[in-house]
Amino acid sequence: MAITIKKKITNKNKIKKNNEPDQNSGFILINKESGPTSHNIVNRLRKITGIKKIGHAGTLDPFASGLMILAISRSSTKQIEKFLKLDKKYEAEVFLGKSTDTYDRCGQINFEYQGEKILLEKIKKTIEQLSKKRTQIPPMYSAKKVNGKKLYELARKNIEIKRKPQKINIFYIKVVKYKWPSLKIKIHCSSGTYIRTIADDLGKKLKCGAHLQELKRTEIGKYKLKKATKIENLDQKNWNKFLLKNPNKCSG
Repeated sequence: MAITIKKKITNKNKIKKNNEPDQNSGFILINKESGPTSHNIVNRLRKITGIKKIGHAGTLDPFASGLMILAISRSSTKQIEKFLKLDKKYEAEVFLGKSTDTYDRCGQINFEYQGEKILLEKIKKTIEQLSKKRTQIPPMYSAKKVNGKKLYELARKNIEIKRKPQKINIFYIKVVKYKWPSLKIKIHCSSGTYIRTIADDLGKKLKCGAHLQELKRTEIGKYKLKKATKIENLDQKNWNKFLLKNPNKCSG
C-alpha cells in the first residue's frame, strides 16, 4: 500500500501571491543608488518581504539615483496611479561639448564640439527658452511603448520611428553651478518629462552638443528623498517598520 507523506512548507521567505495580510500593505520610499535598474529594486524587495505583488511609481534609469515610491501588496499597487502623475524634481549634471545616441553618459558619442567654451549668460538664456517648452518628443532610448513595442528595443536594432510630441510642463530649470564642460542644474517638471532630452535639446540649441552625466530625483509630488531609505537598510525583520500605511504623512 502506497503511503503519502505531506511535507510541511517551512520556507518563511516563500513569495505570497495573493491575500497578503493587511498589516503588510503600504508604501516604502527608497533612495536608489546608481547602478541597479528599477526592476532590480522591485525584485530585491520581493525577496526581502516575501510578497510578490510590488510596483513602483516611476522608473529611474540604471545610472540615475534618488527617490522611488514602492507599493507593497495588491491593495497598495491598485493605488499607485495617484503617484504616477505627480510632478517631479531633479538634480542633474549636464556635460557640454559631447552628445550621445542615448542622450546620457551610457551611450555612444556621436558628436564632439571643437569650439570655445560657452559663456554662462548664453546658457542661461537658452535654458529660459527650454523652460517654456510645452511638448517633448520621447527619446528612442526609452521604455515608452509605441504600437506595443518599447522604443529602446527598436533603438537597439538601429530602428528609429517617428514619435508624437508629448505634453509636458517645465516649472523651472535653475543653474546651480557651471564650470565648462560641467553644468549642474535643478529641474521641477511634470510627470513624463525626460531630463535626458532636456540635456540633448540644450546641446543642440547651443550648437555644442550635450548629454546627461548625472541624475538624482529628489521629490515626487510632496514626497521627498530625505524621507527615503536605502534598500541595503532593509531586511526580513525590519522592512515593515519602513512601511507607510498613510503616505500622506511622509511629506515634509
